Amino acid sequence: MPEKQTLQRARKDAREGKAPSTQAGEFVREEIHHVREGKHGVRNPKQAIAIGLSKARKAGVKLPPAPKGTASARKQRVHRGTSKRKPSPKRSRATSQALKREGRSGASRRALSSQARSAARRRTRSSRSQAARKASRTRSRERSRSRASR
Repeated sequence: MPEKQTLQRARKDAREGKAPSTQAGEFVREEIHHVREGKHGVRNPKQAIAIGLSKARKAGVKLPPAPKGTASARKQRVHRGTSKRKPSPKRSRATSQALKREGRSGASRRALSSQARSAARRRTRSSRSQAARKASRTRSRERSRSRASR
């Protein structure tokens, strides 16, 4: 269950009209924080991101379904059209125990940095450029809003 603050931040992002990926970023940030404080571990940054995105989907953030072949995609397919059943306590315990056995270095600054770089490398130049332009637009809008509220 995501923390109350995380849900509030995500809802605020939704109200401000920010992209679903930005809203989901709050859940990913929370997950990385959990790993760093020692609540559980992850094998690599991708796993922390996947857990965060899964929580975001469950919280109602309008994200596309997980890529085919991943465990969360299989879960989504299985549960489509089924009622919201309580997960089996045995399975939940097994999952959390497995995560507790994993290391903590998956959420280190270094690991996250190399993950971000490799993710950026997979994108085209025009895609990166377009994202930067959009960011600058929303940034200037945010600045003017904060000036008006002063």
